[in-house]
Amino acid sequence: MTEAAKVAFSQTNFGTVDWVIVGVYLLISVAIGFYVKRYVSDMATYIGAGRKVGTWLGVATMTGTELGLITVMYMAQKGFSAGFAAFHMALIAGVATLFVGLTGFIVVPLRKLEVLTIPEYYEKRFSRGIRVLGGVMLAFAGILNMGLFLKVGSMFIVGITGMSSEGEALKIVMVVLLLLVLVYTTMGGMISVILTDYIQFVVLAFGLLVATGIAILSLGWDHIFVTIGEQMGEGGFNPAAEGSAFGWEYILWMIVTAGLVGSAVWPTAVARALAMESTQALKRQYMWSSVSFTVRFMLPMFWGICAYVYVMTSPEGADLKALFFPPVGSGIEPVDNLYALPVFMGRLLPPIMVGLIAAAMIAAFMSTHDSYFLCWSSVITQDIIAPLRGGDLSAEARVKITRIVIVLIGGYVLYWGMFYKGGEDIWDYMAVSGGIFFTGAFVVLVLGIYWKGASTFGALLGLLSGFLMLFGLAPIQQAVGLRYVNKAGEMVESLSSAKLGLLVIAFAFAAMIVGSLIVPDRESKENEKEGSKS
Repeated sequence: MTEAAKVAFSQTNFGTVDWVIVGVYLLISVAIGFYVKRYVSDMATYIGAGRKVGTWLGVATMTGTELGLITVMYMAQKGFSAGFAAFHMALIAGVATLFVGLTGFIVVPLRKLEVLTIPEYYEKRFSRGIRVLGGVMLAFAGILNMGLFLKVGSMFIVGITGMSSEGEALKIVMVVLLLLVLVYTTMGGMISVILTDYIQFVVLAFGLLVATGIAILSLGWDHIFVTIGEQMGEGGFNPAAEGSAFGWEYILWMIVTAGLVGSAVWPTAVARALAMESTQALKRQYMWSSVSFTVRFMLPMFWGICAYVYVMTSPEGADLKALFFPPVGSGIEPVDNLYALPVFMGRLLPPIMVGLIAAAMIAAFMSTHDSYFLCWSSVITQDIIAPLRGGDLSAEARVKITRIVIVLIGGYVLYWGMFYKGGEDIWDYMAVSGGIFFTGAFVVLVLGIYWKGASTFGALLGLLSGFLMLFGLAPIQQAVGLRYVNKAGEMVESLSSAKLGLLVIAFAFAAMIVGSLIVPDRESKENEKEGSKS
């Protein structure tokens, strides 16, 4: 980072009082983890909170989990780079969640079966082997998916507090945040997660409204829209317009990922559904959560838009414009636009308020990490280790193994965040890495639940199809020639993540249907014979 960038990043209103606010909040979160440890007795309590979560607590905790700091950062990045056109993702998420709430699509059948995880359903519907394979793919994709959460969250803290983005500051923040999350998640499990998520929901709601109001008052409502129109044209408002950063392929891909998968298939959301006290409460939870699922995308996108307007037009942000958008041909490397939001907030918000917002964002960071750690570790314990051991693990042993796995995942997240070098946006990285699991899982769940002819062999082919999503990761694309630098020095992507994802889902559906027809389950054959006799 240049000297000018270091000076620009250090200009923040974050001070000593703000550090105290953040410190007190973190101590409260850790104390909750230790306090509820006494209530953890078995896996149903540890990862499912005893299935006693009511509608409103379910709405709050689902919002707390899904509105993580990683969500704020990658959605702000989309708003910063694409303007109001990015709002289509928020609308899709809200409509799809409402659809799931009204119909019970996928989640109600899972809750009726009283399973704790999606792979557990695979065994009930197909076989233990499919459960283990599903567990491996879910754990692999999920852990890979959250690999950048820690780094991106730490980038926010570094940016809003005015620390240097180079040297040891970022690494120190990563380690401290990770240790805090690991302590209270391993101690209290889902009970700890739900209690802290509820507190974080309250803090987040306050922080979201205040930050949005200050941004609008500071920049001017009309000025925000006018600037996006002048700088981005129609593509800044219409995701299907020529010159937009999206297009129809991307919109269709979002219907799957941000919509149906995000609400009905993604394990951290499904974990809340499976912890609900009844299917009626589950449906109400999803219907109300459709509002928060829209807001969790739209508000961070709006903040990113405000950060863009501030950088491009505000006299106070003139030094930042040269950092994020250096002159063409200058040879200067632009600063990662993930820093745009925290630097903007650090300058915009007054003392004390910036501390409260930082606490809210750390709350968002922790609420996502605790749920993800618990989700992936429980899958490894319940759907890989326990079935391979013949299911003879005691409740105490399962809880202990889950805690150990949480710590191991934490070590991976720290390593991956420090060393992964990819060229894609954070959201696109998450859609691709998560797609290793959800492209196949979506197909297997839909056909397994709603088509009696789905077979074990078909499910095997459907799940394995998800590995094709690996070709969407930037390093692999570069290795096989799908991403390269042309003669003009521009990065060219010959197969977009959206196109790849749609192709993989179509392939998975075809593979599972054909596989089920070619090799039907024996039980299905016997049922067909009995049906023909009668």
